[in-house]
Amino acid sequence: MDKLLDDTEAALSVGVRQLCCREGSQARSFARGRENLQHAAQLTLGEELFRQVVESEGKAVLQAGESEQLELDWSGKHCQTQTPQGQTTTRMYASSDGVLVPTTTQVEKDKRRQTVKKWRKETPRKKRGKLKPLAALKKGSDQRYKQIYVTILHDQDQAHSLVGVTRHGVPGLERLLKREGERAGILQAQERVGNIDGAVCLKSTLEVLPLHATVLDFYHFSEHVGQAGVATLGKDTPESKAWLDKVLHTARHEGYAPFFQQILDWRTPLRGGKRKAADALIGYVAPRQEMICYDQCEQKGWDVGSGPMESMCGVTTDRLKGRGRRWDIDNAESIMALEALYQSTGLWDRYWKNAFNHRN
Repeated sequence: MDKLLDDTEAALSVGVRQLCCREGSQARSFARGRENLQHAAQLTLGEELFRQVVESEGKAVLQAGESEQLELDWSGKHCQTQTPQGQTTTRMYASSDGVLVPTTTQVEKDKRRQTVKKWRKETPRKKRGKLKPLAALKKGSDQRYKQIYVTILHDQDQAHSLVGVTRHGVPGLERLLKREGERAGILQAQERVGNIDGAVCLKSTLEVLPLHATVLDFYHFSEHVGQAGVATLGKDTPESKAWLDKVLHTARHEGYAPFFQQILDWRTPLRGGKRKAADALIGYVAPRQEMICYDQCEQKGWDVGSGPMESMCGVTTDRLKGRGRRWDIDNAESIMALEALYQSTGLWDRYWKNAFNHRN
């Protein structure tokens, strides 16, 4: 089947495949993407072929990244910015996160196959015509949702960015980060900062990069502090608002030690469920002490938010999510790879230029 698909795609020009990928990765469905292609470019493809072209090109993008076929025209030395002291430096941020995508389970695939077999058996040949043997059933997922990791390396102004995806778990994430870091020349940046939402496993994977610091996203940090304040001082009360403002200001401008002391002082008189809420907050911040370095970040002008990462999680999965959508995990990864290519500075045009030079 792979050879047959390759032979079929060989009859499609690089320009047609590029248009298919543009429409297929942006439309709400492959049927709609095929219609858009027909109306915009007067090109008619069968819906199944259209889908195969888009998904197989996404897999080719992943292969190109793994084999380091696509070089960037920028690196860490180009990521210039100004420090709060008015000096020029080069700075690069690295971040990663996991997203859940809807997958087709083995149970669903077996059910569909039984429905098809029943139809073939019960429908008279005059109505159904001569049928080809059913193709082998591709193995389904063991769960309705599976995790795919997304990574991004970018400069201060996000004028340069490199986005990657992998479905191969934490080991695959570590390989991706290491490869993307070398590809983007992260060592050429004088300041190298990691931003994550607080998951301990994400911090450990970022350690494959030569970072100067890994920072806990301030929004996620403040959410946990705020939840503890609500549990102990009430929701939207003057006391909880005043306490929250005080401890967040201390953490942001004075450092972890004064902040932690305030938390301990606040916890001391609490009892029962309120004491448990306070202990939960302490249990959250204590293992992340090194990442709660907002005072140092402010002195150096480093971002303390993971906004670019959250944005990439949204745009790379936008095509995958929606009512009734289910994917084979490798096809979901391929669609995300196309969007990651588009979001990476300069790589979309470079990929198709290389495709034109090597395939035509």
